[in-house]
Amino acid sequence: MAETPDRRSFVALAAGAVAVSAVTAAEEAPLPRPAGTGAVPTESAFERDYAPPPFQPSWKRPQLNRLLVQDFVLFSHMDLPMTKKLIEKEPALVLATINWGAGDWESGLGAASHMGRRDLVELLLENGARIDIFCAAMMGMVDVLKAFLTLQPKLIDAKGPHGFSLHFHAQVGGKEAEKVLDYLQSVKKIEMKPNPFLQKS
Repeated sequence: MAETPDRRSFVALAAGAVAVSAVTAAEEAPLPRPAGTGAVPTESAFERDYAPPPFQPSWKRPQLNRLLVQDFVLFSHMDLPMTKKLIEKEPALVLATINWGAGDWESGLGAASHMGRRDLVELLLENGARIDIFCAAMMGMVDVLKAFLTLQPKLIDAKGPHGFSLHFHAQVGGKEAEKVLDYLQSVKKIEMKPNPFLQKS
């Protein structure tokens, strides 16, 4: 009997949570807490110790709601129908990012990319998401990676959402991204451990 989408999503989330310990220590980072755990974002204290910019922003329109952005990014990890629904509700979500704290920024595209979800990546790109080096690595775009690393060789050490490396993104891309992973390993060889998000075929 076929599993319902809710059960399938739950099993995928549970498997990912159990398997995340397989990620290398350098790439491990705290992930957002599950809903209902009482996590509340707080803004770090800040006071200018420099002259303010010579102009002031004009806030003519309201910002996207933080809870809506958070939900969109979370759904973009693995829920295609809900990601579509929220894009229809608010198309600007494809450009939104959320700060999980300590500089850990994530967009819907970043979420789908490090999960190896080509279907979600394609949906997001079709709706105007801005492709980045991590998405290109997961999608197997070796020429794009070569261009980025020619422009700035230090990008080989760039970290995406939750600290996941370019190598990690290429690994989660599976067979379609093998050439990217080979190229990245030729530039900087690192030990590759089993990837907890690699889609099983």
